[in-house]
Amino acid sequence: MTTQLFSLGLGIGTKNGKGQWLEVFYPKPVLNPNTTLSNTLAEALDYKGGNDVFAISRPLLNKLEVDLRKAGENEQADIIQSFATTSQPVVITLLENDSNPSLVPEGYLKLQLLSHRLVKPHEINLNGLFGVLPNVAWTNKGAIDLDELPQKQLSARLKGEIIEVMSVDKFPKMTNYIVPTGVRIAHTARVRLGAYLGEGTTIMHEGFVNFNAGTAGPGMIEGRISAGVFVGEGSDLGGGCSTMGTLSGGNDVIISVGKECLIGANAGVGIPLGDRCTIEAGLYVTAGSVLTLFDDKGKAVEKVKARDLAGKSDLLFRRNSITGAIEAMSNQSAIELNAELHSNN
Repeated sequence: MTTQLFSLGLGIGTKNGKGQWLEVFYPKPVLNPNTTLSNTLAEALDYKGGNDVFAISRPLLNKLEVDLRKAGENEQADIIQSFATTSQPVVITLLENDSNPSLVPEGYLKLQLLSHRLVKPHEINLNGLFGVLPNVAWTNKGAIDLDELPQKQLSARLKGEIIEVMSVDKFPKMTNYIVPTGVRIAHTARVRLGAYLGEGTTIMHEGFVNFNAGTAGPGMIEGRISAGVFVGEGSDLGGGCSTMGTLSGGNDVIISVGKECLIGANAGVGIPLGDRCTIEAGLYVTAGSVLTLFDDKGKAVEKVKARDLAGKSDLLFRRNSITGAIEAMSNQSAIELNAELHSNN
């Protein structure tokens, strides 16, 4: 029987005292695995189909390595071999389809598919993920269940040690799982697992990238990329600026920023932008913003709501310094990136 899988991952993770998964690290997650790999794992695990998670015992680890090497799947066999001496729980997650994640190992596999650049934001189903992932204390001792944290802190103190809690969140920082090639991240805690950072992306100290969001690269990010937002090639987000995510205020419109755009310092955007658009510093353009539209000769044509310009290219959004009105007109200057500044080699 041939097994067709959407994705799979061989992982090592952390459980709480009740045996519940807190997180899983997949060194080499696989999207659309070949039939040889899929069949080998399915047979060894007695896989019956669907989306399933398998806790792996020591004897089964040894068998899996032998089976994978016989099948010529040496990369995954090497991962199994590296797990041989660990006392941490080992898991294999097999996803037959891209349905809503229902278990922690499923959610972590999908988040790592994004951060490994195997899928882009909105190309994978993350519906219900918040309800699946536990809230965890992320510490210098790894992931700790919040109910177990006080006792672990006391135990550490009694040994003259301190458990440093870096964050309490459902999502860890991306760089504890994967550092994509060709990027710079000034403050790693500000990029969540599940972010997609394209080659040439620079995230400055105050920049932030949520899960299921990111950049095509290259680009300079000094502002906030909210959940669900994807920023196109060659676009820059100025200091303190923000993008309205799909989690903000019940907004169900997918916000995106096209190629070679500039969102100025402390500005913001709540509509999808086309290519080569500029929003001046300090101006927040929401879908309901009323603005005056100018033609290419600088003549006022009509008043429209910003949502009517969603996805349109070559626009400059500004606020009239005299009247305070928001205006949109043809953007006469494209944004050109400083090649040296954006080189992350």
